[in-house]
Amino acid sequence: MKILLKPAKTLSASFLLASAIFAQPVFANGPIGEHVNHLQANLKTYNEDVEWMISKVDTMVSDYEKKGAKAVNSDDLVEYWESVKFHSAIETNYVPVYASIWQGLYGIKMAIDNKKPALEVRKQQQAMNNALWQGLGAVKLAAKFQQKGLLDSVKATATKEMTQSATIDEIKHKLDRVVAKYAERLSDEATNIVHDTYLHLFEGVEGTLIEQDAKLVEVLEKDFNVTLPQAISNNKSVDEVRDVVVDMQTKLSRAQTLIEKAEKARKDVF
Repeated sequence: MKILLKPAKTLSASFLLASAIFAQPVFANGPIGEHVNHLQANLKTYNEDVEWMISKVDTMVSDYEKKGAKAVNSDDLVEYWESVKFHSAIETNYVPVYASIWQGLYGIKMAIDNKKPALEVRKQQQAMNNALWQGLGAVKLAAKFQQKGLLDSVKATATKEMTQSATIDEIKHKLDRVVAKYAERLSDEATNIVHDTYLHLFEGVEGTLIEQDAKLVEVLEKDFNVTLPQAISNNKSVDEVRDVVVDMQTKLSRAQTLIEKAEKARKDVF
């Protein structure tokens, strides 16, 4: 039973991908290949990476289906993913799908490790395949933007000073990375990102935001210091952690609107 079909693409999905790519800050928190700054030249490799991943996983699932859990090593799934260049290409351009790929991989791994029926493993495999193809689509779109000079080069750290409104965008991106790292089973790293984001980014906009909506600040402080860290430490599902993050990002959008109004009001006065 081969599951190699590419999901259909829609105009609305392409629009959402474009919006997400433009919103991504251009830095990474670990070693990456220079290839991410030359996406167009590496699209063939990325496509081969995705097809290779799908083929390797399909072989593993087929072996599990025919011979059982003893015939496969589920730990190989992570090694497959981390060995391909596409890994960092999608991480630096579309973090939400990057997290979904990890979620799919671990869905397969846990289903195999828990000796679930092959049908359940196949269901997880299809979810991973869909995320991989969606990620490839996002990278192809990013390559077009990069060719037109619409994307900055990826750097090791962020150095550009940001307005408070841009800081909110950065906070939202950091929260996406929390989900990604949690999906990788890197709970400590995910928690560290939460704390660092609160200390080094959110606290920088608190003063302005308190003047606009003190209650909103109070709720977000609880989310950063209690709700999200607890969801991680209590080993909630990736979807549950993502739900917390999405709720926080909705509140942050409200905060961003308030901050932008305050910034405009100050400009009008002076």
